Amino acid sequence: MKLSICIPVYNFDVRELVFDLKREIENEGIDAEIILIDDASKDSFKEINQSLKNTVHHFIFLEKNIGRSRIRNHFLTFSTGEYLLFLDCDGKVVGKNFLKDYIQFIQNNPQTEVMYGGRTVSGYLPDPDHYLRWKFAVERENLPVESRITKPYLSFQTNNFVIRKDILEKNCFNPEFQKYGYEDLLFAMDLKTDNIKIDHIDNPIFNNDLESNVIYLEKVEESVESLSHMLKDEILRSKLSEVKLVKIYNKLANSPLKFILNIFFNMRGESIKRKLSKGNVSLRYLDIYKLGLLFRQMSKGKSDN
Repeated sequence: MKLSICIPVYNFDVRELVFDLKREIENEGIDAEIILIDDASKDSFKEINQSLKNTVHHFIFLEKNIGRSRIRNHFLTFSTGEYLLFLDCDGKVVGKNFLKDYIQFIQNNPQTEVMYGGRTVSGYLPDPDHYLRWKFAVERENLPVESRITKPYLSFQTNNFVIRKDILEKNCFNPEFQKYGYEDLLFAMDLKTDNIKIDHIDNPIFNNDLESNVIYLEKVEESVESLSHMLKDEILRSKLSEVKLVKIYNKLANSPLKFILNIFFNMRGESIKRKLSKGNVSLRYLDIYKLGLLFRQMSKGKSDN
């Protein structure tokens, strides 16, 4: 069995991650290839990572950014393994047998089609300017495998997963959505629609790049904009109906509370954002902020038509 390790690269020094993976491949005699595709990073990062060209099997530099979904589909062109392991470029290997654990699971469960290994962050409190992203990861994302298996599709993320190549060929990431946000959940729900099981194992990757509160809030805004575009398609809206934010939106969309929420968000949205930018606040403020953004985006779409 051959494993293709697929790492989309964007404005990050990926050398440590590649060297750690290469070390396990060589030490354990694993049949694996490493493929990097740079999604039009800044020249400074291209120069840093250029030294890896002779270390990996393929290193492709794109001249134009194609986005998180299309770039993952693009790995199908270059990969030769039966299984593809996708890792975010800002990840760090923490397990001594990271690749072996995935391979062992596949060997013990030959029927497996998709596996998610999980993620983790530092247990130390970050500085206030980086607290919000850390808090969200700890409370909402870094779930133990026992919790993830109860909601296998909603708990799926694209930072660290293995998929059988023929499954990805038939169930590609939706190329329509290039911006950050919810493309992982849409992909998971596409798999659910096609009755493709997602297995969860305890094989996490460490998140090595904790964003500042300001940058994270910018990504939150981008993700909600992306979600609003998805929800304007009735088929996609149905697929995403289990997502917590979508559930609340659907419940309130035809309710008088919708207008109250819009008025409240127009009056208090910026103050909530300022509160969130300080970092150490309840994630309920983040939930309210996302919901307000979603209503604004959806209303904007209707007014444009």
